[in-house]
Amino acid sequence: VVYEQEGVFIHSSCGKNDDQDSLIAGILRVIEKENEVVVDWRPLDETLDTSNILCAGKDSSSVVEWTQTPKEKCSRGADRPSSYEAEWDMVTTVSFKKKPHSNGDATTHANRESKWSFLFSLTDLKSIKQNKEGMGWSYLVFCLKDDVKLPALHFHHGDSKPLIKCLEKHVVLNESPHDERVLLVKTQKSLSQSFENLFDEPSYGLLQKWKRDPYVVTMGKFSKVTNYIVGSLRSSDPSNQRRPPSEMADFLNDTIPGLKINQQEEPGFEVITRIDLGKQPEVSRREPVSAEEWAKNMDSEGRIIDADYIKRSIFKGGLCHTLRKEAWKFLLGYFPWNSTKEERANLQKRKTDEYFRMKLQWKSVSEEQEKRNSRLRDYRSLIEKDVNRTDRTNKFYEGEDNPGLILLHDILMTYCMYDFDLGYVQGMSDLLSPVLYVMENEVDAFWCFVSYMDQMHQNFEEQMQGMKTQLIQLSHLLRLLDSGFCSYLESQDSGYLYFCFRWLLIRFKREFSFQDILRLWEVMWTELPCQNFHLLLCCAILESEKQQIMDKHYGFNEILKHINELSMKIDVEYILCKAEAISMQMMNCKELPQTVSEILGIENSSVTPDSDTGEDESGAELSCPTSLYQSISAPVAAANGTRDGAQQAAETQSLTP
Repeated sequence: VVYEQEGVFIHSSCGKNDDQDSLIAGILRVIEKENEVVVDWRPLDETLDTSNILCAGKDSSSVVEWTQTPKEKCSRGADRPSSYEAEWDMVTTVSFKKKPHSNGDATTHANRESKWSFLFSLTDLKSIKQNKEGMGWSYLVFCLKDDVKLPALHFHHGDSKPLIKCLEKHVVLNESPHDERVLLVKTQKSLSQSFENLFDEPSYGLLQKWKRDPYVVTMGKFSKVTNYIVGSLRSSDPSNQRRPPSEMADFLNDTIPGLKINQQEEPGFEVITRIDLGKQPEVSRREPVSAEEWAKNMDSEGRIIDADYIKRSIFKGGLCHTLRKEAWKFLLGYFPWNSTKEERANLQKRKTDEYFRMKLQWKSVSEEQEKRNSRLRDYRSLIEKDVNRTDRTNKFYEGEDNPGLILLHDILMTYCMYDFDLGYVQGMSDLLSPVLYVMENEVDAFWCFVSYMDQMHQNFEEQMQGMKTQLIQLSHLLRLLDSGFCSYLESQDSGYLYFCFRWLLIRFKREFSFQDILRLWEVMWTELPCQNFHLLLCCAILESEKQQIMDKHYGFNEILKHINELSMKIDVEYILCKAEAISMQMMNCKELPQTVSEILGIENSSVTPDSDTGEDESGAELSCPTSLYQSISAPVAAANGTRDGAQQAAETQSLTP
């Protein structure tokens, strides 16, 4: 429900008298469905909970009753484990039926009013006539394409401007040249240079929705968007099977201003296509760091003896679950690596006081105050909505009145006090959920979440600078790794990689199982073996799917659908090995382009984008950072318990950068 207004009346005997019975009070709603937008008005007696109003009949003359059958109620949990997905992804759980009318003299007041109920799709709307009455309220009349005029709606509370503004997000309204009171619905959108104008009516509406808020749409099943887009992107004329790259680029630039991903090769990319990275090395992983191994690396005062060794070990094997509650505080920067046990206890005490002072700020806001604070009100509303659908299949959050949900809500509300400029954006609950699950403590979870948000902040800012940068960087890395695959994606209008948006926005949270995300995140938090390792994880996933995408000649729609359906099917250990192998390929390359070096944080000033040899100006061969990988591999070998492994660990320890 994207618009809802009470106090919208139908005057059943308007102009005859002002008797109360002639005024039928109702609620007007605009409802976004999977592939259409519906306008619905019904008397107050017939209105139900908005959570059930998810679909409607196209027959505007139908009087419908929104119901959910008992069978559907029982099966929703099994059929829809991802209950936190967007509402339009759950339309199949709702049915509707004709509402019977009573006959004879015993007609009730409710049934007498029900004949006025109506709903229609915006695709059936022809025009809107609006006017101002002398008594102060505004009214409007909807006229449908079959020239059916619906009853006039009188706005006794407020006016119709918010409704018109809402409708303009979905259809183009132009003032009639013959009557300034009439707004005509423009059905045929003229072609222009903008990519958005290439879509038909349903596709246009949903892609406009993605343009307005890519976060919200991306959080849902993105394949829903593409089920009907392909027909709009592909002309029926076989000679015109591909849209010009400039049009695709125009659309994405409109959506994320400043995003510059070239659809054609630039001169600077020529050298990249000729670089041979060599064969990917074999990579193995070790067992997770145990509590015993952790304790051995801590001195009598509780100080970590060798933080670098611990980070390398976590990168190669992760942590056993019992260690996460303590180790994550170090990995996220809440605890300094060189702090003592006493220093950490004092830090927690100070942070506890600071947290509850901020929590009290929103807890003490009265209802009257909140009525005058729209931003806080909006934050609270969005948080409550998202919390109720975040990881509800996890035992820590399942069931009604779950204390885990209360903590999730309170931490997110308190974060709004900590960073009121950013406040709350959809997706942040996904980042907090695993942290709270591990910490099992409100204060510790909050400060760890603050540290995580420091890393992720730009992803959620209004200008989306973080997302722009990452998509551009990912394009550079993938082109170096496999320029042929990049060219194929571009040939299918997919070179801008926006199907990776959700991966990057919430760090793969919805692509892996909950337990796998714990492993993946702790590995990434080590910041090894290079910066932006998460982009190499994207490359690893895409490279793993490359063969199927190219062999089956997937087009735009199929690529997007295929990538989306990988969710919960990716082997985390395999992808970690593959991403590490890719990083080794790139970091051992003597002709690494400067752009890629900067993305991965490799300090090798002798390399230039146009280098064709592996020598610097003095003729000396460029050094490769293989020692880094030897040092990372050392804990693996040492963990194997062999003589060679122990010897290698000892030899490479001194080579750590």
